[in-house]
Amino acid sequence: MSAPVRSLLFSTLYPSSARPGHGLFVETRLRELLGSGCVEAQVVAPVPWFPSTHPRWGDWARMAATPRREERHGIRIEHPRYLLPPKIGQNVHPYVLALGALPTIRRLQREGFDFDLIDAHFFYPDGVAASLLSRWLGKPFVCTARGSDINLYRQFPWPRRLIQQTLQRSQGNIGVSADLVRSLVELGAPPERCHVMRNGVDLARFQPLDRQASRRALGLREDGLLLLSVGHLVELKGHHLVIEMLVHRAEARLVIVGSGAERGALEALARRLNVTERVHFAGQQPSEALKTWFSAADALVLASSREGWANVLLESMACGTPVVATAVNGTPEVVASADAGQLAAQRDVPHLLDSLQRLLAAYPERTAVRRYAEGFSWQATTEAQCRLFESIVDR
Repeated sequence: MSAPVRSLLFSTLYPSSARPGHGLFVETRLRELLGSGCVEAQVVAPVPWFPSTHPRWGDWARMAATPRREERHGIRIEHPRYLLPPKIGQNVHPYVLALGALPTIRRLQREGFDFDLIDAHFFYPDGVAASLLSRWLGKPFVCTARGSDINLYRQFPWPRRLIQQTLQRSQGNIGVSADLVRSLVELGAPPERCHVMRNGVDLARFQPLDRQASRRALGLREDGLLLLSVGHLVELKGHHLVIEMLVHRAEARLVIVGSGAERGALEALARRLNVTERVHFAGQQPSEALKTWFSAADALVLASSREGWANVLLESMACGTPVVATAVNGTPEVVASADAGQLAAQRDVPHLLDSLQRLLAAYPERTAVRRYAEGFSWQATTEAQCRLFESIVDR
């Protein structure tokens, strides 16, 4: 067996002790890769500098509380700081990100971790910053597109131009769905350097639990139709549409798991529609608790306006709970069977209600839903990533 590839994972999307739920999908993919034995890795996950850890500053305070160095699951993580100027931050973000990380990476090299390649996640700003670091350090790099980094930032002229340059310079452009890879090619990425490597699901962490027992454990009523909506409380996740669905389904109750700036507006919407008593805001939940929430629900509803590859869909299915989701971006690749759930052709309440009705009319067995999720293990992605890394290092 050849020596393991030494990889520097570079991304602002990585969990920390201060933000344990941030970027779990990046950490999970790395842990699966490390488990294969084909790589050794060090993580550099920069954090914007902020002066206060007072809770009133929300996510900025949590970023400020992030330790400079830590270890998770045996993986060493560095969290260098960088200064992100207000107002002009979007356009300069890749440059300040790369400059802030460079001293830490050079120190790691001096300490003995002279890596073979940079494994970046999220094309903007992280991938663009990795392209700069690649030139400064004389190392090849690959980058993984996750969704918003392409679907959102391609709309802005300067970020779009930088993403296009990065796609040309990268030795490997990875998309978590075929839809994302098509977008990379449309932006000018060489097709021969583009690869689909979908996210898997942690089948050990997400397992079906008894539905009634789960509801009891969470203090929820055991009877009736229970819907679940999981994700940051922002418009693009569509929690407001799921709340509006309750007006037309008098028997349904809804649990919303997540935190974010839109909570006040969502609570106000529930009051305005007279459904407050049927909506429960559960707040942010630790990942180990999510299987109980998934297992308690009859259906997960994800009314997103865009998604690269929605991990939450597979997590719900792994717990035996089918889904209703908008047919955007990579989601039809995730929900490709009636055993998985139903897709809404348009992102509006009537189409979501129709999809929910179709799901309930032919409700799949929980064992069939779980079996479908079992087809999304990490093995294929891990093997493809190993082959790509080894081929780059060999060249």
